[in-house]
Amino acid sequence: MNFSKQHLQLTSSNKEYENFMPVELLEEKQESAVETERVSISTRIARSMPMLGRAAQGDQLNWVTILALVALHIGAVAALFCFSWSALAIAVVLYVLSINVGIGMCYHRLLTHRGYTVPKWVEYAMTICATLSLEGGPMFWVGTHRVHHQLSDQEGDPHTPNEGGWWAHVGWILCGMSMSTQTEMMARYAPDLARDKFHVWLSKYHWVTNAVVGIALFVIGGWSWLLWGVALRVVLGLHATWLVNSATHLWGSRRFETRDMSRNSWWVALLTGGEGWHNNHHAHPVSARHGLTWYEIDPNFYGIWLLSKLGLAKDIKVAQFDPNDPKPAGVA
Repeated sequence: MNFSKQHLQLTSSNKEYENFMPVELLEEKQESAVETERVSISTRIARSMPMLGRAAQGDQLNWVTILALVALHIGAVAALFCFSWSALAIAVVLYVLSINVGIGMCYHRLLTHRGYTVPKWVEYAMTICATLSLEGGPMFWVGTHRVHHQLSDQEGDPHTPNEGGWWAHVGWILCGMSMSTQTEMMARYAPDLARDKFHVWLSKYHWVTNAVVGIALFVIGGWSWLLWGVALRVVLGLHATWLVNSATHLWGSRRFETRDMSRNSWWVALLTGGEGWHNNHHAHPVSARHGLTWYEIDPNFYGIWLLSKLGLAKDIKVAQFDPNDPKPAGVA
């Protein structure tokens, strides 16, 4: 897999973020010389984020979210008693569209970190795919993830395992006020998306896509298609994504000495299309490629590569590092 020179850009600075993210939310450098300043900045940021982190969210349960997740899990179990090969095929196709194309390629590597660029119509189409995951609209997902990077495994991190593995996996979703449609609040962390009317609208009505797909599946294929194409597929996608928040901050290897607990997990990478190479990602957050060696399989990046071959993806940023002396981006 060869790339032209414009595709081999080092993720060694924060300049890529400056046009779409407030300076105070940039991924910070790792040098010990700026450690004191980093702690001071992080402390000020944490204090200015009352809506995020377990201390702020508290233990008050969000029953709307809980009931929705319970219903989805019941539907996922019911799907096992309504098997058909066509329903399985529908679930696989929608899983790839929602988790690989939507979450991995779009929400994460495109909208959050701007690791590459695509035409607006492609960005919008991929964003619609992402909403099929039922992980919230673009402003919520992107804003939450940017805060996670800035305060990773510190106070204010929305889903750090420091608050427990269950909290990191799903507890943070079940407690506090739901922010999935709070565009005004999330605009602070995703100002670039807040300037785009399409992203604002889809952030408020992200559930519409699954409703339309669900109705279509039921009309065409009955309960089997509905349960496999929505309930089971959504539940598997949610847990796969949540494992990036929990498992890859608890278990796995560390190639880079980042300031958080991020780890590389091959089995989470298999479930998510490459998102499990999480230590690589935290060390080089702007890189569109997370699997940095030949044996680190990264299907989501292969999708970006395919888009580049079709002339739809440009300015692809790929991290380069010295295997004998690996350092996070920003380290001299």
